[in-house]
Amino acid sequence: MPPPPVVTRAAGPGSEPGPAARGRVPRMLHPVAWWIWALALATAVSRTNNPLLLFLVLAVLGHVIGMRRTEAPWARGFKYYLYLALTVVAIRVVFRAIFASGITPRDHFLFSLPHIPTPDWYAGIQLGGPVSLEALLSAGVDGLRLACMLCCVGAANTLANPKRALRILPGALYELGVAVTVSISVAPQLVQSVQRVHRARRLRAGRSKGFRALRGIVVPVLEDALERSLRLASAMDSRGYGRAGRATKTSRRVTGALMLAGMCGLCAGAYGLLDASAPAFLGLPALVLGAALCLGGLRLGGRRVTRTSYRPDPWRLAEWAVAGCGVLSAVLLFTNVGFDAAELNPSIYPLSWPTLPPVPAAAILLAGCAGFLAPPPVPPGGGARTTSPAAKPVRAPAPRPEPTQKAGAK
Repeated sequence: MPPPPVVTRAAGPGSEPGPAARGRVPRMLHPVAWWIWALALATAVSRTNNPLLLFLVLAVLGHVIGMRRTEAPWARGFKYYLYLALTVVAIRVVFRAIFASGITPRDHFLFSLPHIPTPDWYAGIQLGGPVSLEALLSAGVDGLRLACMLCCVGAANTLANPKRALRILPGALYELGVAVTVSISVAPQLVQSVQRVHRARRLRAGRSKGFRALRGIVVPVLEDALERSLRLASAMDSRGYGRAGRATKTSRRVTGALMLAGMCGLCAGAYGLLDASAPAFLGLPALVLGAALCLGGLRLGGRRVTRTSYRPDPWRLAEWAVAGCGVLSAVLLFTNVGFDAAELNPSIYPLSWPTLPPVPAAAILLAGCAGFLAPPPVPPGGGARTTSPAAKPVRAPAPRPEPTQKAGAK
């Protein structure tokens, strides 16, 4: 009997083509691209003190995370970074109110705290006293800038797979990568173990609560954690973790010397960039030289580690686009082209509403294009769909055989 024909179901008027039909196959973006984008945006945040631009950065972060966040456990922690950001702003404002520096006649007086006298060797710092609106606003804006930097790091942790990011570490740091990977996976595994034990207790009609239920939960959870650690150790041993290539004493000494000199160069370069009175060679040249020495040390130290990479993450056009829009945003804010540098750091004296400069705002919105340039995340059910739901093949039902009429029947 021939197979039944295949009929193609046409898409309805309200159906929407899937990502594959639009040419965007769901996949995980390279974690380094997300980290470059986030660190570049944090660098742009360090350039400005304008509260309107800082709030725009938070809106861009929320937009990108809402579009490209996955359902993985590490992708659900951005709200905790927001809580941490609010805590930073609150602490900054409270400390500014307690360690008051006095007010001027032009300030707007709010309230006064009890003054605590300080000894002579503690001169210059005042505890308590009058607090003005300008002082609290200045502290709030400074705390908001630091909060935006924390949220940028939180966005990178939310969007990038931490295990895939640690897998890209150079060979000289692979022990550190293994330790960090294991420590990151401990907390989600403990939560899953507690939930599994609690569910099993409910199925067995366990009604003890409080400290009575602690013994019945802690012992199975610890046993499960011990089994997981033994399985992890066996898997790591079978995959060759701990193997070391041949490294002579001379190569180890050269590696240590390069890393030490590179770290000193990085420290000197950072000091030269932060201090305007430092010599010119302590700025960018020392920073570049220190980075080159550190890379050379990591390259030389990675030769003693023999390992292979299974299914490495590809670096395609989407990765270049996401990293590029973040770097371009930071470059536009540092070049001061098309806007006045004073617009990035508006003064609170006299108290006035800050203006929104168009060029820096466009640069921050350019960083928000990463939500459109990055490929859509992989659905939680599995891999990406390769067929479009607009044209779904449906197998037509086989025709029923006609009833035969028996001989002699009426």
